Amino acid sequence: MTFKSLGDPFASDTDLRHSKGCGCPSCATGHHHGHADAAPALASSEDVMDRAIESAVVRSIFGQDEFSRRGFAKLAGAGGLAAAVASVFPLDAAKAAIKDTLGAPEKSKLNVGFVPITCATPIIMAHPMGFYERYGLDVSLIKTAGWAVARDKSLNNEYDAAHMLTPMPLAITLGTGSTAQPFVMPAVENINGQAIVLHVDHMDKRDPKQWKGFKFGVPFDFSMHNFLLRYYVAEHGLDPDKDIQIRVVPPPEMVANLKAGNLDGYLSPDPFNQRAVWEKVGFIHTLTKDIWEGHPCCAFACSAKFANEMPNTYGALLKSIIDATHYAADPANRKEISSAIAPANYLNQPVPVIEQVLTGRFADGLGNIQDVPDRIDFDPFPWHSMGVWILTQMKRWGYIEGDVDYKTVAEQVYLASDARKVMKDLGYEAPTETYKSYTIMGKTFDPHQPEAYVDSFAIRRGV
Repeated sequence: MTFKSLGDPFASDTDLRHSKGCGCPSCATGHHHGHADAAPALASSEDVMDRAIESAVVRSIFGQDEFSRRGFAKLAGAGGLAAAVASVFPLDAAKAAIKDTLGAPEKSKLNVGFVPITCATPIIMAHPMGFYERYGLDVSLIKTAGWAVARDKSLNNEYDAAHMLTPMPLAITLGTGSTAQPFVMPAVENINGQAIVLHVDHMDKRDPKQWKGFKFGVPFDFSMHNFLLRYYVAEHGLDPDKDIQIRVVPPPEMVANLKAGNLDGYLSPDPFNQRAVWEKVGFIHTLTKDIWEGHPCCAFACSAKFANEMPNTYGALLKSIIDATHYAADPANRKEISSAIAPANYLNQPVPVIEQVLTGRFADGLGNIQDVPDRIDFDPFPWHSMGVWILTQMKRWGYIEGDVDYKTVAEQVYLASDARKVMKDLGYEAPTETYKSYTIMGKTFDPHQPEAYVDSFAIRRGV
């Protein structure tokens, strides 16, 4: 198998991002990952690893600046660039050290569960686009109907790892909604990427104060969708436990329930927001990025036992997903990815629907075409402050009670140090801090004052 994102880092005609102007054989012929005739094949998994390490080192030396790298390669030639890199960095020694550190995966055949939504883009695209194979893994991606099933199969060890909602590993670790079992979340998959959709009959009800009695769908209790919907309506003066109904509906069933009148609206992952517009049954009331810019949504998670007992397998899987996440972060790759994840065994959606989500150029159902490039975005770093915010909302709405050691739980579950190490190994920049403040609908969240934040809300459970 060939890997389009593993271009020769010493060649001047190859853009390692494979954006416009790349002259590698794969881009020149229009073939995608996995086509044997797209580019000269790397002979073995060892060659694939060598190329990945070379690429990471060269990108790091040039500060991820493709223009500078290609310009130097054109002037010095591939051999000259290789010699220059070798003069300042012990490339062969680094290859040997990294391979020795990684070791072979203890288990190469893995079952990884996913729910068919665009938030799962990195986990899904890593399969058809070769990211798992790059790191020596044979992954079976298992489509899962909903989050309760994903949780239960993970707890029963039917899945080695899974695509989860960012609140889920926190809830599982605390034993909230399930038996307690330590879970870890070393990578976020996507940020932003959700929306509040209303039925087309409610175009005259754009003010949330008009939503009393409405029935809303969310994909799971322990989801950013539930917590963002609750936050949004409460900021508009509605009590989400008294003034509206919130029902758990699997994402693939959202549009059908909206069409049947069982829901007045939902806060859902895509592509089902865009699918409602496509089918002319709903319109996009607001994107969740306009509630909280850069909020987390989905993630890669597994049991702490899996991570501890199979460190090489865990490391290879994390590298696969973080590498795929960074590839998805480049807008130039979004159309290619849309085609890769559209088939029936993945999202089973029309390519134009997925493209509208991933590219951010979309019809909103209100007669407008919008351009919002970061409607969905991809950043793997699991900020501890994100975990603390989620725990405050679990406390606010009664999902957890009593004293909460917010930072200890967030740091136990959200493995920022693992993400940082892998990001650096792959030549990507990683944050040096793990906590930061957020502004959500004009209200500041200080992760160092979580209990005061919970107490600051006039609308919350038990008040």
